[in-house]
Amino acid sequence: MLQFEMMESFMKSPDATVNRLEINANTCQSFSPVDLPLLENTSEEMKEVQMREVRLGSGTHTVRSHGATVAKTHMHDWLMFVLLVVIEVILYLTPPFYRYVGKDMMTDLRYPLLDNTVPAWAVPMYAVLLPVVIFLVVYYRRRDVYDLHHAILGLLFSILVTAVITDSIKNAVGRPRPDFFWRCFPDGKDVYDHLGNVICHGEKSIIKEGHKSFPSGHTSCSFAGLGFLSLYLSGKLKAFDRKGHVAKLCIVFLPVLAACLVAISRVDDYWHHWQDVFAGGLLGLVVATFCYLQFFPPPYHPQVSCSSNLLHAGWGPYAYFQELESRASAQADATVNPLNARPMDSHVENQGDDKNGFLGLNLARDLTTTVEDVESGRR
Repeated sequence: MLQFEMMESFMKSPDATVNRLEINANTCQSFSPVDLPLLENTSEEMKEVQMREVRLGSGTHTVRSHGATVAKTHMHDWLMFVLLVVIEVILYLTPPFYRYVGKDMMTDLRYPLLDNTVPAWAVPMYAVLLPVVIFLVVYYRRRDVYDLHHAILGLLFSILVTAVITDSIKNAVGRPRPDFFWRCFPDGKDVYDHLGNVICHGEKSIIKEGHKSFPSGHTSCSFAGLGFLSLYLSGKLKAFDRKGHVAKLCIVFLPVLAACLVAISRVDDYWHHWQDVFAGGLLGLVVATFCYLQFFPPPYHPQVSCSSNLLHAGWGPYAYFQELESRASAQADATVNPLNARPMDSHVENQGDDKNGFLGLNLARDLTTTVEDVESGRR
C-alpha cells in the first residue's frame, strides 16, 4: 500500500505536468516486477503516458541524419556478419559424413526422389526479402533508422547463425534422406560391400546431398526469418497490450504458419524425416528469439527505465530509448544549469493528438522533438 500511496501522491503533485515520467531510482527500486502490471492500472495518468510513448518524436532519426553513426557504431557486427557468410560458404562446400547405410536400413530410405515444392532459391525471398520490405514500410511511417538498422541486422544474424549451426550439424551427422536409395542407386540395382555398406553409383553431387537430412535447412531458415518477423510484428502491433485484440495475433501468427507449411512440404517431398523438420523449426525459432531480444525489448511487457525515468515499451529498439535517455540527461543538465538552458517554449508546438498513427506506427513529422515534448506528449 505504501508503494501505491507514493505513486498517487506523485501524480497529484503540482509538478506532475512537467515531470510525468520522473520516477526516481529509489521509487523504482521499491517496486518489484510483479507490482509493475498493477502499477500501470493505479492511475489514468500512467495510461496516458503509455499512449504518449507511442507518439515519441518520429522523424528525428533518419538514414540521412543518423545512418552513418549507427553503421559505424555496429561496424564490428557487420564484420562478424561477413565472417559468418564466409563460414557458411565453407560449410556448404564441405562434404558431409558418409554414414554407414546397410541393406536392412533401406526400408525407410526407398521413398521416391521428387522435386522441391519450395525451391532453395525461394527461401531467401520469403525469409529475408519479405521481412526487409516490411521493415522499410515501417521506416517510411516512423523515420526511425535505429529500428530499420537493428531489424535488418537482427534478421540477417538470425538467418546466418541458424544456417551455420544447421550446416555444421548436417555435415557432422550425415543422416541419409528418405529418398537416399534412389540417389545412391538411380537404376534401382543396389550394391553393397563386404561389410554390408552401400556402394553408390549415382551422381556424386546428388549422393552428397543425400547425406544432409538432419536438420532441415529449409525449415530452420524459414523459422529463423519468419519467426523474427513474427516477433517484430508482435512488438509493432502491440499484440500483447492486454486489450484482447485477437486480430493482432492472427497477423502475428501468419509468418509462423507459412514457416510450418514449408516444414510440412519437406516431409511431403520425402526430402526429410519428421525429426529433421522438428529440430530445424525449433533451432530457427530459438535463434530468432535470441537475435530479436538482442536489439528489441520483449514485445509482451513494458519496461520502466529508472536511469532515464522513461517508460519503455516493446514496440521500439533499445537504441531508440537509449537516444531518448541521452536527451533526458541533457535536459536534466540544462535544468540544473539555467545559464546553458535554451528557451523550451519556442520549440514546442501543440499539434493535438496524432490521428494518423496505427498500432504504434506513426507517420513521420519534420519536427524536432525535445525532451519536454517526450515528457509532456506534445509535438
